Amino acid sequence: MTGVIGFIGTGVMGEPMCRNLALKCGRPVIAFDRSAAALQRLGAHGVTAAASAAEIVRDCDVIFLVLPSGRHVAEVCDGEGGLCALARSGQTIIDCGTSPVSLARRLAATLATRGATFADAPIARTRQAADAGTLSIMVGADPATFAALHPLLALMGSDITHCGPVGHGQMVKILNNMVLIETVVALAEALAVARGAGLDGAMLFDTLAKGSADSFALRNHGMKALLPGAYPEQAFSVEYALKDLDYAFELARDAGVKLDAALVARAKLAAAIAAGHGEKYWPVIAEVRGG
Repeated sequence: MTGVIGFIGTGVMGEPMCRNLALKCGRPVIAFDRSAAALQRLGAHGVTAAASAAEIVRDCDVIFLVLPSGRHVAEVCDGEGGLCALARSGQTIIDCGTSPVSLARRLAATLATRGATFADAPIARTRQAADAGTLSIMVGADPATFAALHPLLALMGSDITHCGPVGHGQMVKILNNMVLIETVVALAEALAVARGAGLDGAMLFDTLAKGSADSFALRNHGMKALLPGAYPEQAFSVEYALKDLDYAFELARDAGVKLDAALVARAKLAAAIAAGHGEKYWPVIAEVRGG
């Protein structure tokens, strides 16, 4: 896959992803974001700042979107000045955020009428993984598109999974986040019980990590957030976690499945937002009793 690469969305995850592309791909990279600061930092690595999303779609052959939600993706893609209206034959647009499955399928169908291709490739893991280029990327695309995109995705991630056709990447990512959120709820409860019973929380989590309760959630969200009570802003927020969990409820409804544990997790997220923690790092749900 040749040509100029475009990048829309250079936030917490998008900035390091764009930087890795620019440093490793050997091709021109153009980026657009409403924040000038990230674009200035990327400029030091050879990324050219665009004045608008329309400029990206005009000048680029491959366009990555790393935006906060499906609503933001729709805002960029829909309307007279959106990517769907401006896309041209041969372009490929990839949504690397977490968006509804229905949106992925609609965008794929719309872009196909203009001869453009769409893939959903949502990312997982941490900001540190984005910096290191070791993200997990779950791709929904036809086999030919996946094969063409894989070399670029491999510059940003170490585990690239072809989950199936368009929409399937989002399905896997949504379920990933559902399981993660539910697991952190369990860890928060275990920590609260331990401390209430006089156990040392660090000892508990260290011991869990040596046994069958070990997990990515324990080692990252548990040890790095729950234990020290570190819930900064400018990280993946409670509001974003609730958004992703609601996508899981949409998916479950379409599949005819009732979610039980997810209902508990959703109540915890909603309670944290009601308590004024909506913009904090989402494991802050441990600080809210009830819900």
